Amino acid sequence: MGLRGGRWAAGALAVVLLAGCGSGFPRDPEGTLERVRGGELRAGVVESPPWTEVPDSGRPSGIEVDLVEDFARRLDAEVVWVPGSESHLIRSLESGELDVVAAGLTETAPWEKHAALTRPHAEIATPDGRTEKMVLATRLGKNGFLTELETFLVEREERS
Repeated sequence: MGLRGGRWAAGALAVVLLAGCGSGFPRDPEGTLERVRGGELRAGVVESPPWTEVPDSGRPSGIEVDLVEDFARRLDAEVVWVPGSESHLIRSLESGELDVVAAGLTETAPWEKHAALTRPHAEIATPDGRTEKMVLATRLGKNGFLTELETFLVEREERS
C-alpha cells in the first residue's frame, strides 16, 4: 500500500471513529443514566465504618454515603438508600434493582464477575503496610452510567 493508500485508510478510519462519536457511546442500553438524571439513584449500602454507617432508622452516613450523594446532586437525583448484606445487594445490582452499591469495597473484592467496580476513590494503608484502593460497585454493562460516575470520581480527585 503506497502513500496514497495509507492516507485513504487513515481517512476511512477517522470517518468511522467520528461516526461512532455521535452514536451515543458509551452505550447504556437500559437508559440507566437517563432514568437517574432528575429522578432516583437507587443505592445499596452495607455497614462498613467509616465508609458507610447504617443506623436502625434514619439516613446512612459515612465517606461513601457522602460520595454517592454528591454524585446524585450532579445528576439532580434523589438517593434512595437500600440497606442489606454485601452479597444480597450485589445480587440486587445484577438484577437491575440497584444502580450503585456503597459497601467499603476494595478493588480486590470478589465481585468482578457480578459487578463493575469503579476506579478507586480513596486509598488506605492496612495494618500490615499494604495499600488498599476503595471502590464502588455498579451494574455490569451500564457503561453510560459507569462513565458518568468515573468522570465524577476523576473530577473529584483533580479538585483534591
